[in-house]
Amino acid sequence: MSESQDRWKFDGVRVVRHDELDTNTPQTPGMNRAAAITHARCGAEKLWAGTVVIHPDAKTGAHHHGPVESIIYVISGRARMRWGERLEFVAEAGPGDFIHVPPFVPHQEINASEDEPLSCVLCRSGQDPVVVNLDIPVAETPETVHWVDDIHPDPRAGE
Repeated sequence: MSESQDRWKFDGVRVVRHDELDTNTPQTPGMNRAAAITHARCGAEKLWAGTVVIHPDAKTGAHHHGPVESIIYVISGRARMRWGERLEFVAEAGPGDFIHVPPFVPHQEINASEDEPLSCVLCRSGQDPVVVNLDIPVAETPETVHWVDDIHPDPRAGE
């Protein structure tokens, strides 16, 4: 085998099996995170990826991830996300939906089901395992937010 082939053999694609996930990662009360793609595990330089499970009828504490962006992909269950300085905004996502959490945004993940776990894939824009748990006052009645952009206008706009 040539030196070039040998290099790619061990510095190329890496498969992390489901039974190889690392649970020794910062946690937030109410959820279980497990790391799959990290610098230590496979040499990732700019991304972190793993799984998160929120048990039925459970919710996390309020937290943010500092300068790191997060993408959550819902595999199964129903996610209810609250965010804002008092968690005053809310939106829901189901299987196949993506959730984007910008840097420094206080948020809370909630399993909207009383009897089904919420399973998601989580990707972050950095390697630092930043989890800043917050003790903040929470709005009693959050405002539901429906995402609207230039490509996907609000279907309720004509009402």
